[in-house]
Amino acid sequence: MKVFAHRGASGDYPENTKSAILEALKADIDGIEVDVQSALDDYMIIHDSWLDRTTNGTGKVRAFNAQALFKLDAGNGEKIPTLQQLLDWNNNKTLLNLELKHTFELEKFAAVLENNIAAGNISKDNVLVSSFDHHQLQFLKKALPWLKIGALTSSIPLHYAKFAQELNAFSVHVDKSFVNKAFADDAKKRGLKIYAYTVDKEQDITLMLEYGVDGIFTNYPAQTKAYLASK
Repeated sequence: MKVFAHRGASGDYPENTKSAILEALKADIDGIEVDVQSALDDYMIIHDSWLDRTTNGTGKVRAFNAQALFKLDAGNGEKIPTLQQLLDWNNNKTLLNLELKHTFELEKFAAVLENNIAAGNISKDNVLVSSFDHHQLQFLKKALPWLKIGALTSSIPLHYAKFAQELNAFSVHVDKSFVNKAFADDAKKRGLKIYAYTVDKEQDITLMLEYGVDGIFTNYPAQTKAYLASK
């Protein structure tokens, strides 16, 4: 079962920051999941549309430019990274799952990906874009047919993973509290990978193994890897 660092090694470091990303890379994980928000002039790596929870700022991310956002403390004196900084730090070492939150100008986002692939900063295989906004996923899949997309849900749909198959998705990403073996089996029958979030407790990890889930997002990647190695 694959292990993805949720917002980096966010159980021990400020989420979506440089330290969380670099620590996750040390854990030899299968990928790192981060969140992408639009600022006025750039794409920022931050989960919430509001600044209040994870920084010492107030207001919405989209109301500021990157220069203003760099002045904020995102925890332990760290800064909110840009998407480009994330790509540079990772340097194609592992898969990046970019979860689109309040993200706009998707033509520009697609261009950032293509430019970095052309420059050798990341390979197509190491990019996975996910979102709860399936309209955005549909747009990006049409713009970039090679792109792996992951359709997010926090429910058990009546037809299980059919919605992800209709999007021509690579994977379906499910809430650990809203998944069962039937959902996992259905995803696999449709040729999809099924990944569960956010899985930290050993009992939940074991349950995901029993369901046959292909991968999990965890706040404690090194600890989770060690537990799985002991199974």
